[in-house]
Amino acid sequence: MPVGEYSLRLQHGITGGFAPPTPNAIYTITQPLKSDTLVVTSAIRADGTPSLQDFAPKHISNKNDKVSNLVEELHSILKELPTEQPPGSQDIYGLDTSIAWGSDDLEWMNGSPQGCGGGISEVQATEEQKAKFRRAVDIVTELTQIEQ
Repeated sequence: MPVGEYSLRLQHGITGGFAPPTPNAIYTITQPLKSDTLVVTSAIRADGTPSLQDFAPKHISNKNDKVSNLVEELHSILKELPTEQPPGSQDIYGLDTSIAWGSDDLEWMNGSPQGCGGGISEVQATEEQKAKFRRAVDIVTELTQIEQ
């Protein structure tokens, strides 16, 4: 289980090419140091609109067993998954989605901050790894939907 502070970011819409990607949604979950709550922020782009709309942050208790179990599962999944090489070369999980995790014991990110812009990764995800990544995306989505 990650201890201390950590932050994670999920972005839907990472594939680009000549032009940078246009994200459909960005979710950020932060565990501040010595805090009993996670801070969840969301920015979503409605279909046909040019930019993301920010929503008010919400706070959820990290003392909730469901929350702590989901975060622990996500952390353990990401520790096992490869990332594309070179960074940003290819969406190796095929979901047009990236996750970035940062904590004292793990720095993990698929897709570069500017998205995946074409090219072939030297590392390719197996079907099992793709399934684990789908589960990781589901976990983040579930965490963002937990009520305060």
